[in-house]
Amino acid sequence: MSTDSSALPVLTAKDFASDQELRWCPRCGDYSILAQMKKVLPKLGIPKENFVFVSGIGCSSRFPYYMNTYGFHGIHGRAPALATGVKVSRPDLSVWVITGDGDALSIGGNHLMHAIRRNIDLKIILFNNQIYGLTKGQYSPTSPLGSRTKSTPMGSVDNPLTPLCVAIGSEATFVARAVDVDIKGLVNTLERAAAHKGTAFVEVYQDCNVFNPGAFEYATDKKLKEDNLIYLEHGKPLIFGKDGQKGIRLNEMKPEIVELGKGISEDDLLFHDEKAEEPSLAFLLSRMRHPEFPEPVGVFRDVEKPVYDDRVNAQVDAAIEDKGEGDLEALFNSGDTWTVT
Repeated sequence: MSTDSSALPVLTAKDFASDQELRWCPRCGDYSILAQMKKVLPKLGIPKENFVFVSGIGCSSRFPYYMNTYGFHGIHGRAPALATGVKVSRPDLSVWVITGDGDALSIGGNHLMHAIRRNIDLKIILFNNQIYGLTKGQYSPTSPLGSRTKSTPMGSVDNPLTPLCVAIGSEATFVARAVDVDIKGLVNTLERAAAHKGTAFVEVYQDCNVFNPGAFEYATDKKLKEDNLIYLEHGKPLIFGKDGQKGIRLNEMKPEIVELGKGISEDDLLFHDEKAEEPSLAFLLSRMRHPEFPEPVGVFRDVEKPVYDDRVNAQVDAAIEDKGEGDLEALFNSGDTWTVT
């Protein structure tokens, strides 16, 4: 969406803060995501009244109440469908979907998949805490195998979903991952998502310190994260580790960890290409999971494809030009009709 930012009032994070009391648990990772979102929106040059936040059910889905924008708190799993209607009918709006791992990947899985494959111009932010927090600690679609929760006291026997795998498998044109307490990385990822034309899918590792504390400690602890994360940069080799001496190379399409300087140079490593039309390497990266591998964070994929809402509205315009404005009254009274008394 383009607009003349010079004619807009200068907005700040405070302009996007609502007067609602925040009802998240103390130290919840949601606070950080909310704070960074309020930092990012003023930079976009979009009038405040042109933002819409749509959510489903869960702790994350309280988000629209805490943003001083237009918003819609929907029902469980249906946020992508509601947001689709908003964006198609009002393509001038910046529409954001706020959801969680339970909301988006269980009852909402079908809606999520089809919104992504259509490439609707939505920004979908999935808070992944690997647990159902609002309903007090049941396992979710992303809970690791063996997780002991209130609904799986002997350990979960479900194979967990990886949100990025679902998104890339659905041909998402923008896919990224961030960590709630990595302020710089989260802000950059949200800015990149906002700038993307099409469905931008962002998974945020978010700590539920009450029902699943420390689930992402390997990605947040300053002493651990350098050996457990790879920060993706377009055109750069996959290097990680405290001293930058470890890397990822491909061995017959399988990733493996290698050490630099032992007959191996940066040229031997896998180079990141977020612009690749073929999503296979992005999918491979999304399959790299701790503790076997360091986990990639940043932008996995950023490609351009036709956008659903543009194509729908182009069809509507073409139909009007061909057949003229429709007559709803005539349509209702066409064919066989009955009068019910």
